[in-house]
Amino acid sequence: MFMRNAYISGMDRTTNLLGALALGITDRMRSGMQKTLNRSGETAAALIVIGYVPGLSVQVLRQVLELSHPGAVRLIDRLGDDGLVERRKGADGRSVALHLTTQGVKLRQRLMDNRLRTLEAALNGLTEDERETLGDLLAKVLTNLPENEMAKHRICRLCAVKTCSRCPIPGKAIGNRATAAKGAS
Repeated sequence: MFMRNAYISGMDRTTNLLGALALGITDRMRSGMQKTLNRSGETAAALIVIGYVPGLSVQVLRQVLELSHPGAVRLIDRLGDDGLVERRKGADGRSVALHLTTQGVKLRQRLMDNRLRTLEAALNGLTEDERETLGDLLAKVLTNLPENEMAKHRICRLCAVKTCSRCPIPGKAIGNRATAAKGAS
């Protein structure tokens, strides 16, 4: 009882609301993506990230998604079996370059559209000025999250990169996201 009271009394309303908002939106996005894809885990994130950076290696994808190498290979195998991702020869001839198939590109777009609908629903009722203020505050908060360069990509693994021209945490570990986004749908 004492620990619970100490925890509750040490948390302000804003901190608590942020936690509830993060969890609520995450749950809705996960549910929507799972319904769209009929798969769980990092499957949707893998499609989205590969779409940002066509030719991405399994090793880099593994790091962004925080998967073991065997876990990443199994994920890519499933995506390949589903006709969503294809393996091509990598730049050095030894590595594998991952690319979305036409079907993968279409499914990725559906996942991104679902994410957009979920996020727009959460912002429903805010004025344009309130949205802009919230955006500025969120950008400021985001700068505190990444622990390292790869963490920036992990945080943004579901982002609509094209819309974030002033990304507060631009990652450079997997290439230029702005350039990669030009090819992404």
